[in-house]
Amino acid sequence: MALNLILMGLPGAGKGTQAQYIVDEYHIPHISTGDMFREAMANETEMGLKAKEFIDKGDLVPDDVTVGIVKERLSQPDTEPGFLLDGFPRTLAQADALAEMTDVLNKPLSAVINIDVDPKVLTDRLTGRFICKTCGATYHKLYHMPKVPGTCDVCGGHEFYQRDDDKPEAVKNRLDVNIKMNTPLVSYYDERNLLHTVNGDQEIDAVWQDVDAILRSL
Repeated sequence: MALNLILMGLPGAGKGTQAQYIVDEYHIPHISTGDMFREAMANETEMGLKAKEFIDKGDLVPDDVTVGIVKERLSQPDTEPGFLLDGFPRTLAQADALAEMTDVLNKPLSAVINIDVDPKVLTDRLTGRFICKTCGATYHKLYHMPKVPGTCDVCGGHEFYQRDDDKPEAVKNRLDVNIKMNTPLVSYYDERNLLHTVNGDQEIDAVWQDVDAILRSL
């Protein structure tokens, strides 16, 4: 049976890692929105060319074009054993369009995996990164501190900085935007009995054990 999945979770929840595990174990393509756009534009598909017009102007790609690109991608033969969608759908309109599309393609969704982590924990994860000003080595206040406090392991420098998008106010804003976007989708898939929520605030391997158990039960 084909394994047709959506992977959901807030920034920092560990989606990328779990996506890689799923792809390695179940041999289905990981389809992220960014990759899809790049591929469609590189291949100059009809929808890819349309998307390029908007992207070149710095505009958001409208839903009908995004949906068209997803449909083109899900029609490709490598999705026969299944697929893992990441970054789509983002809105209820896109979720409805996906339901229609999977119906037409006869590739119904098997499950929606939502990796759930407390936003406070995510804030700590996402704001913890800091970088050596001299050599660019990356550290994290929770997971990877320099061996000698205040001294870079690589070059011995003593000056560190934080990227703007890792600063608390930027992280809070990014999480707020994503919570607002994800909450209706979580309800949407819950109502359709497709939602499986996994506690993402565990060791990576424990999260994977939970995800794998869900996939094996389908």
